[in-house]
Order: sequence, then C-alpha cells, then structure tokens
Amino acid sequence: MFDFFTGRGRANGLDAGPYGGGLPSAGAALVEAPTSNVPIKDAPIGEAPMVQPAGPSIGLVLGGGAARGFAHIGVLRVLMRRGFKFDVIAGTSIGAMAGGCYAAGQLDAFEDWARSLTRRRVFGYLDFSLAGSGLIGGVRLAERLQETFGRATIDELPLRFAAIATEIGTGHEIWLTRGRLTEALRASYSLPGVFAPVRVGGRWLMDGALVNPVPVSAARALGARVVVAVNLNTDLIGRGATIAAHGSDPNDEATEMVQEQRGLRSMFAPERTLKRQFLGAEGRPGFSTVMMEAFNIMQDRITRARLAGDPPDVVISPRLGNIGLIDFHRASEAIEIGAEAAERTLESIGEVITALR
Repeated sequence: MFDFFTGRGRANGLDAGPYGGGLPSAGAALVEAPTSNVPIKDAPIGEAPMVQPAGPSIGLVLGGGAARGFAHIGVLRVLMRRGFKFDVIAGTSIGAMAGGCYAAGQLDAFEDWARSLTRRRVFGYLDFSLAGSGLIGGVRLAERLQETFGRATIDELPLRFAAIATEIGTGHEIWLTRGRLTEALRASYSLPGVFAPVRVGGRWLMDGALVNPVPVSAARALGARVVVAVNLNTDLIGRGATIAAHGSDPNDEATEMVQEQRGLRSMFAPERTLKRQFLGAEGRPGFSTVMMEAFNIMQDRITRARLAGDPPDVVISPRLGNIGLIDFHRASEAIEIGAEAAERTLESIGEVITALR
C-alpha cells in the first residue's frame, strides 16, 4: 500500500517518530529527513520539544471494550508492518493493556496469551470472592501481569504513555503517566463491581471508561499532533433508540415464580451456583451480562459525547458487533477484525500525516 520511513530517532537507541516520507507523489525523490536531538518523550508534558521533529508527532488512542479489545492487537500489527511508530499511546481499560504491552515490547506475549484463551482458561482467571469490593479478586490476572512486566515503570517506556482511570468518590479522571506499569493497567481495567479497585498513589481507582472511554484528549495533551483512535463500539447498530410504547406481559409473573424457586435452592449450595449466577441462565441475564451491558451502554453514550467535542484525526472502527464483551475466548477472531479495520484506514492516516508535514 504505502511505505512510511522513519524520520527521527528516540532516546536510548529506540526508533521513534513519524514515518518519513508520507505519501510522495509519483516520481518524487525521497530525501532523508533531518533527525531531532530532543524527542517528545524528553520534553515537559504540555510543552513542545525545543527541536522540532522531522514530521508530526503521532498518538495512538486505544479505547475500552472488554473482550473486543483484542482487536487492538490486529490494529497494532498492521500499523507496525506499515512502518508506523508512535510518540504517544493513551489507552483505557483493555486499550491500556494493549498499549502498555506495545510500549513495553510485550505485544508478542500479549497476543500469544490472548490466542491461547479458551472458555476453561478464562474461568481459571475468575477468582470469585464475596468478601472484597469486587466479585472477582483479580489476583490471578495480576500475577500474570507481574510475570510479564515485573517492576517496569511507565517512566522507563520509550514513548509517552497514559492509562486512564477513574477515582472512586470524586469521579476524577486520572491519567496514570508515571509509576509501575502493572498497577496502572490494573487500575484502568478495574470494572466496578466485577474487579476490586486498585490503590495507586493514595487514590482508589477503577475503570477509566467511566469518564473517558476513548481518551483522545489525553493523547493531544501529551503532545500528539496527529491522533489515530480505535473505537471498539462503533459497530453496535440499533443501540440507544427510544421504545415509545411498552408494558408488562402475562408471562412476566410465571418467569418471576420460576426464578424465586431457583433462588431458594441456591441458598443451600452457594459456591456451586456462584459461577452459574455470574454467567446467567436461559432466558435470564447473569450478573456479568447485567454489569457489562450496563457499563457498555454508559460507555457508548460517553464516547459519542466526548468524540463529538474532541474528535481524532482518524478513527479506526473494527466491526465487532458480533463479539460479546465477555467473549475472551474469541481473541483470534477479534484480532483479525482489528487488522482488517486498520487496513481500511491506512490511506486516511497517510493523507493526514502528509498534510501536516
């Protein structure tokens, strides 16, 4: 399609920055662009580098979406193959996880783990607990993150990175831009009611999608001149309509009686029925479905409002409507869908970069 050439270097010997020649016209000679001695990583946040880069600084924004977030892997793979290198990564929830793995050089490990997930293995990470502030303790997943990242910090990453979280009590939008990477990722994906909140820097934090599901504003504030955003929820057609006439049905009473009988039986076997209640039963949504769907509806409304006020330069929209929020065992399918979506937007990204050179 198009080739993008590295225009400058980054500190610590790592490549960075935009992607050279953009989209040269036919027959035009490719001239190597000068390099910058001060990459965006070393400039104070909110201030431009003293020495300007050869091309526009590029930020990648990875939105939240639970299991649909594995599509971020496919997006990153396509952009990496085309020669894109990012100065800024901002992610929320599963987007923070994918972006953090990319920034830390652990994308291969993340993809291998995602593709290995089956229904049984997903259940293996569900350490249910009725004693904490979340239905799932998250200890097993946290241990997996610790094995992957160790004590790596955001400060050590070769690019600017922000994981978005929400503070309990105040509702503050928290940009985690320093400190241990593992704790930042855990805080960003801590879905309220499902995962226990995480204490970071004296604040109790939970999922960032409550306030900024697709954090374009964070990427721009961190210095990105070109912002490419991945929105995982644009393919959810038919949501948000108004049903103007609705009421009760004669079958409602029978359904409630059956559920009450099942509830009495479950009192005598709470441990055995906990996972069943989490996943739901035929004709009735389980706890996980209720939580995730409520969260998804809210996230969709917030995303629309925030993107209308601060739109990215390019939006990548994977068609993930057929993949559920808890379909973590369908990672391979989500990755392929993400790759296809990225391929469709390559020309648009190239045009924006060329226009801002």
